[in-house]
Amino acid sequence: MKALASVVSRRIFLQTSLSASGALVLAPRLLAAQDTSPRTPENPLGILIRIEPDNRIVVGAIGAEIGQGVKTSLPMIVAEELDVDWSQVTVEQMPMLIDFSGAEPRWRFGSQGAGGSTSIPDGWAELRQIGAQGRWLMRRAAAAEWGIPFTDVGTAAGHALHPDGRKLAYGALVGAAAKLTLPVEPVALKAPAEYRVIGQPRRVVDAEEIVTGRARYGIDVYEPEARTAVMLRCPFFDGDIARLDDSAARAVPGVRAVVVVPGPKPGEPITTNLATGVAIVADDMWSALKGRAALKVEWTRGPFAGESSAGLDAQCAALLAKTGQVVRNDGDFDAASSAASKVVKARYRVPFVSHSPLEAPCAFVHVQADRARVVAALQQPGGASRAVHAVTGLPRGAISVEMTRAGGGFGRRLTNDFVAEAAFVSKATGWPVKLAWTRTDDLQHDFFRPFGHHELVAALGADGAVTGWTHRLASASKYYRRANVKPEEMWTAELYPDDFPAKLVPNYRLEWLEVTSGIARGSWRAPAHTANAFAVQSFVDEVAHASGQDPLALRLAMLGADREFDYAQHGGPKFSTGRLRAVLELVAREIGWGREIPRGRGIGLAAHFTFGGYAAHAIEVSVSPGGSVAFERVVCAVDVGRPINPLGIAAQMQGGTIDGLSTAMNLEISIRDGRVEQSNFDGYPLAPMSQMPRDIEVHVVESAADPAGCGEMGIPTAAPALANAVFAATGIRIRELPMRDQLARALTLT
Repeated sequence: MKALASVVSRRIFLQTSLSASGALVLAPRLLAAQDTSPRTPENPLGILIRIEPDNRIVVGAIGAEIGQGVKTSLPMIVAEELDVDWSQVTVEQMPMLIDFSGAEPRWRFGSQGAGGSTSIPDGWAELRQIGAQGRWLMRRAAAAEWGIPFTDVGTAAGHALHPDGRKLAYGALVGAAAKLTLPVEPVALKAPAEYRVIGQPRRVVDAEEIVTGRARYGIDVYEPEARTAVMLRCPFFDGDIARLDDSAARAVPGVRAVVVVPGPKPGEPITTNLATGVAIVADDMWSALKGRAALKVEWTRGPFAGESSAGLDAQCAALLAKTGQVVRNDGDFDAASSAASKVVKARYRVPFVSHSPLEAPCAFVHVQADRARVVAALQQPGGASRAVHAVTGLPRGAISVEMTRAGGGFGRRLTNDFVAEAAFVSKATGWPVKLAWTRTDDLQHDFFRPFGHHELVAALGADGAVTGWTHRLASASKYYRRANVKPEEMWTAELYPDDFPAKLVPNYRLEWLEVTSGIARGSWRAPAHTANAFAVQSFVDEVAHASGQDPLALRLAMLGADREFDYAQHGGPKFSTGRLRAVLELVAREIGWGREIPRGRGIGLAAHFTFGGYAAHAIEVSVSPGGSVAFERVVCAVDVGRPINPLGIAAQMQGGTIDGLSTAMNLEISIRDGRVEQSNFDGYPLAPMSQMPRDIEVHVVESAADPAGCGEMGIPTAAPALANAVFAATGIRIRELPMRDQLARALTLT
């Protein structure tokens, strides 16, 4: 309990009150003073728990819901410790909750953002304590009502229990509970053996709203008097407006204003909007789009006018002929290589890709003289607040941020450039503005997953053991134009020094070389893990094949005995070889690794540690000459600690697998003449259902470890498992993404 107090007691500041309907409300202190959004006593925004007199329970969802299921899983944690039946619970989305009363802003209950699979681990201790405090109130109120010791009062399914069998519904106790003062120190938590909500499979709380079209996404925000805005942005990296003629646009019926939105200067950090553009503000979307089409703009081509994908490939080849920044150097790789019985070397290519969420960026912003209001689908509500502050100069305490459900995020909404654009237009016009992006806007103006070439070399002893390993990466860092990142730290977004096989190979070296590119980069689902796992897990197979070893046996030999190592990057502080081994062995066993399979079929494996979770894939494919690849079986295993919602975990792993396969097989953002070539899904083809597996078998490992998130763990191992399966079926090694061209060649040769 002392350890919990050190984590929780600094942050949990609750107050109790009764609403006008007689409900008990547990809400953050100072909420009314800090939150400028409208509320009523019947339905106060920002509630954490509301217990109605009829025993209905409302739990506030603090996280940003982007499809990863936290609007369900986080309230499940609260409901468990409150000790209510899940059928009693209704969930309401909370707004941004940042306390601006001190010298530095701070989250009241940990970050509300959604990135890095942190929502569950960030909320685990705090949300349990919030629920436990609600249960404490109910027990205290019941003890006073019955005149018995507090310790004699039990709880179950939203009722206080008397030792003689009597019970009182929580709703009957709200009046008395509201008069009690919550303890300063953390209260006792339930033992895991008592869990009745955590660990049970639950459908998402708003499933019916989603399938019936009633769920509110960012695009569904319609506010009174709001104007609609769209932008025409400079298509060239760091380009600008050379000449603008907006007379025809202004003449379009329904167009109310044309606003030039300046972008960042070349080389400056990107802290608000991404590019220079021209906004059309109109009565409706159709008028705005017609006005945009009528604009006549000549653009300067900027300092990267000659950039192309072919040029970037050539740049990587030239860089890898040089020595780069060595960021980890265990032992002596050169000596191990010289003494090796065999040396294996390969290069892999990973392209730029777009996030392309099905709901393109969109934001409603109303800037007034003394306040601003934001309503949008977000991953970082705090970042939205910062963006509006940067554009308007308003104090952040005067900026309210409300979150809708998002139609996908994948890292795109970690940046709030679209919010900054809406704030700029609202400030310039004085109107409330809903700024919407089209698919073309989204594909051409993104913070793309970085591109890079990976060169891996392994040294093997006479017994086949890997004695040396080096991974050299030439890439365009996602930290490009990130504020406060030093040049010598750019590599930290590209290589994670403690990833497999660090500490498992005695002579181990990591090296990074910087690729120069003008395209904006950012976090894409499981950022560097997605790229690096493809290279590393594909290369393990290459090493096994080159040395006549079984790919599973080699992986298990490299992992060795069950051990825990320090892991300093995100997802630590520890990495367990035993837990990674367990998921790898599980998928191998389930798919029948080692059995005889027909000609034209192959099985591939891959396993990886991502942000605190352990995942593995085993994929069996069949190929037909001149035909296509068919998925015969896809098996996935995941260990994310104690499962909160096993059904949600399975859904995330299935979705991540599909996303990983679709991206690996089909997707690339290419560059020509300093601009993105793709403009819609015809040039950026997401996989159709016919190309994907009919079923994805997910095995969720039971664990007593503290839970990790699971929004990204299904991505990294999908691509290498597929590449290894294709090799097993065809003998063709795929080293470049996307696979489509190499797959076609492999199928032609089989």
